[in-house]
This record gives sequence, C-alpha cells and structure tokens, in this order.
Amino acid sequence: MKEIDIYIDGASKGNPGPGGIGVVIYSAGENIKNISSYIGNVTNNVAEYTALIYALQEAIMLKAEVLTINTDSQLLYRQIKKVYRVKSPNIIELYNRAIELMAAFKKVSMRNIRREENCDADKLASRAALTVKKVF
Repeated sequence: MKEIDIYIDGASKGNPGPGGIGVVIYSAGENIKNISSYIGNVTNNVAEYTALIYALQEAIMLKAEVLTINTDSQLLYRQIKKVYRVKSPNIIELYNRAIELMAAFKKVSMRNIRREENCDADKLASRAALTVKKVF
C-alpha cells in the first residue's frame, strides 16, 4: 500500500492578487516531488484550495492509496472536515472538486499544522506568486 505525506500551501500577494501554490510530497520520509506554480490573480483561499487539488491530482498519478495532507490553512482544514460550511461561490466549486478527488483514495487524513511546520510548501507558493506571467 503506497502511503504519502503531502504539505500544501497557497499564496496571494494582495488578496486578491498574483497567486501561487506549493506542494511538497514525501514517501517513506523521502521528498519525492515539489510543485510550485503561478495560478493567476486569486484570493488566498482560492490559492489554498488550488494547492490541495494539485496535490490530490499528483497523488493519483503517483498511485498513492493512503494520504496525509498537511495544511496551515485553518479555513480549508475546517471546511474539508465539515466544521465550517463553504459559503463563497468562488470556493464551492473547488471544494467539490477536492472532495471528488479524495474519493479516489483508500484513506485521506488531514492535519492542520502551524505555519512554521509548513516552510517548504510556503516558500514554493510564495515564490510562484511572485513569478507573474507577462503577456505581450
């Protein structure tokens, strides 16, 4: 059974503003993949959910069966755990997509961690948010 640990973070410079996501994936304690991507002009919450969706899609491609997702976003964590309702129309579609993707795994655990425990994903997300794509 393939188990992976994933650290996710989303960043928005301006909220809304240039956004990026960071995903760090571990298997058996070894870093197997980092994802850093600019995602356009978004809110911080959209960036957090987008990071989760990228992570879940990558876990499917890696043929993972058991996931532990680590996030420092209290809102995302509490919405996924159904402590908070999702009210924002911008988020409901992303929430539904994340729940749909989670169904592909035997087990998905989610941990709400302190920001200090999420440094690598945070750096990847912040760096991506600052990589504004210029179209000429």
